[in-house]
Amino acid sequence: MNDVIASGERKMKWVESHMPVVNKVLLRFKEERPFEGVPVACCLHLEAKTAFAAFVLHEAGAKVSICGSNPLTTQDDVAAALKNRGVKVNARYGQSSEDYFENLNKTLDISPALVIDDGGDLAYALHTHRRELLPDVKGLCEETTTGVVRLNAMEREGALCFPAIAVNDACCKYLFDNRYGTGQSTLDGIMRTTNLIIAGKTVVIAGYGWCGRGIAMRAKGMGANIIVTEVDPIKAIEAHMDGFRVMIMKDAAVRGDIFITATGCNNVITKDHFKLMKDGAILANAGHFDVEVDVAGLEEISKEKRIARTNITSYRLDDSWLHVLGEGRLVNLACADGHPAEIMDMSFALQLLSAEYLLLAHLEKRVYPVPEYIDKSVARMKLESESMSIDVLTPEQEDYLSSWRHGT
Repeated sequence: MNDVIASGERKMKWVESHMPVVNKVLLRFKEERPFEGVPVACCLHLEAKTAFAAFVLHEAGAKVSICGSNPLTTQDDVAAALKNRGVKVNARYGQSSEDYFENLNKTLDISPALVIDDGGDLAYALHTHRRELLPDVKGLCEETTTGVVRLNAMEREGALCFPAIAVNDACCKYLFDNRYGTGQSTLDGIMRTTNLIIAGKTVVIAGYGWCGRGIAMRAKGMGANIIVTEVDPIKAIEAHMDGFRVMIMKDAAVRGDIFITATGCNNVITKDHFKLMKDGAILANAGHFDVEVDVAGLEEISKEKRIARTNITSYRLDDSWLHVLGEGRLVNLACADGHPAEIMDMSFALQLLSAEYLLLAHLEKRVYPVPEYIDKSVARMKLESESMSIDVLTPEQEDYLSSWRHGT
């Protein structure tokens, strides 16, 4: 075993020891082998936790082919270790856009019956230039907000050619992964990359969905002053009631020290905003695609560009320098190791169990929620792994809650 593979194995074994729910799924899958001979295509941020999930599918009998869902989030040592364990890997760190799409196609060359997607790139490829593979696809699981938005749009247009499970919308996903996972890992990526303090700084967070909430909560806990920008009036009121200042990005631009986008939309921070920012402002993106911070527009108006530090590109405007982290890509993975293992334990358990459900079910070509029994089974396994117990309703209590005839 060479040093690269050994490094990847160490990373995988570390996260495996902190993912008890997935390990429990693995034990059953190894015994029952529900995916025996099933070709499964995966597009995920290829680091230790996702590699473990792919390995579980492999151990369950699947023929697994995997690519990275972002050019800067693949860890080459983990990819080598996963390949050494028998999974077909099509990914490397820092690949070009051309190589990225080539690897998407290599992954689909397996003619998948099931697809595990992260952001919708495999779904898009299947519905555009790989349509010959569609008849064999039994279904897809999607774990990101961005990907679910894409799938819902496809369903509305009547373009969706197979059933899809919106894993992102499961309670055990968005309440913990999006909120606590994104909250911690985004701040982790910023701190690792800059080695600067959060306390006392003004942090502008674009978007107050579950990811934005989590980032705001963690940044506030570290002593930051929080400004939230939103387009949804209900979420804006919620941010206000949570104690944060709410304003438009143009007004926030002159105040912020650190800017974090978490909207899933494009052109959230643009040329007009860059020109208003303080000298030394830091720009980071926590959304899936690198379209939220207009890095191309920043390059157009900058007088000078330089690499200030690993994963920090600095741009000089007339009298100020602005610093972009991870090329504007997903900062928690481009600049760190992504969500904590204990959080992804629930997310990947949902993915694996939802994939098994798709394999056995006969569904129409629509987007479906994760079945409630899967969501709750993951929660129960997580509680058991933490040695926690909860009360159970008595038959009398169940009757009371299900009837209107009890009066007062």
